[in-house]
Amino acid sequence: MSAQFERVAIIGVGLIGGSFALALKAAGACGSIVGVGRNPDNLARARALGVIDAEASDPAQAAQGADLVLLAAPVAQTPDILAALAPRLAPGVLLTDAGSTKRDAAAAARRALGARAAQFVPGHPIAGAEASGVVAARADLFRGKRVILTPFEENAAESVARVEAAWKACGAQVSRLTPEVHDAVFAAVSHLPHLLAYALVHAFAGREDRDQLFDNAGAGFRDFTRIASSHPEMWRDICMANRDLLQAECLRYEDALGALRKMLERGDGAALEQAFTVARDARIAWLRRANKGAAKPR
Repeated sequence: MSAQFERVAIIGVGLIGGSFALALKAAGACGSIVGVGRNPDNLARARALGVIDAEASDPAQAAQGADLVLLAAPVAQTPDILAALAPRLAPGVLLTDAGSTKRDAAAAARRALGARAAQFVPGHPIAGAEASGVVAARADLFRGKRVILTPFEENAAESVARVEAAWKACGAQVSRLTPEVHDAVFAAVSHLPHLLAYALVHAFAGREDRDQLFDNAGAGFRDFTRIASSHPEMWRDICMANRDLLQAECLRYEDALGALRKMLERGDGAALEQAFTVARDARIAWLRRANKGAAKPR
């Protein structure tokens, strides 16, 4: 197949950015890929691994001559990256991102780009791992996974279609939400679970008996806390960007946990079992629906 994009720029060549590059290359969907990032060693490694073909000194240089630019840096960097791109952003360059929060990305694009915000089509791949850096990148990361686009009203239909085509070339299934709905949903199903995993491990790490706890922890603790191995800077930025909706989810979870604690206080095993049954059945139903679609949830 002919390349859909002659030159792709990746800003932030880590797990997501690197996997996007590898997936496009594997699909024959791009001509060349240039990368830019804060860590020169990581960029050199990306080039040595064949993830990128060239390095740029800054985002604006990377975007020169590109027809697609992916912002794959931590979300708190988005405003500065867009501001750096704005003075030299050519009319034909299409921008997208891979951030886990979308209201902030939309606001940053409108502030930095003004009318040219129409060139930016926000996106969020629902794929990742607790590993980070370009060494963790792989071409099949997005295969069968969902990518959510949150287009602006001013985005041209052709622009949205081209970004969708790029993700489909990576093997992803693409859907759309508004930025507001996206952030509300992922505050519940992604940001809250990460916060809880970090909180539990942090609590254990601060206890005097932490060594005994960790030495005797088994598969349940490992599975529940797997995502606490995720990149701390990235998740700090996500939680801060979506903190209003995340705080609301924390309160809902506190209510649910409080209800279970009261069952324990009064020794109400029947109510506890019923709550567990409802939770188990809901999870099984979710798994069945998910398995009919893309990938199996872990």
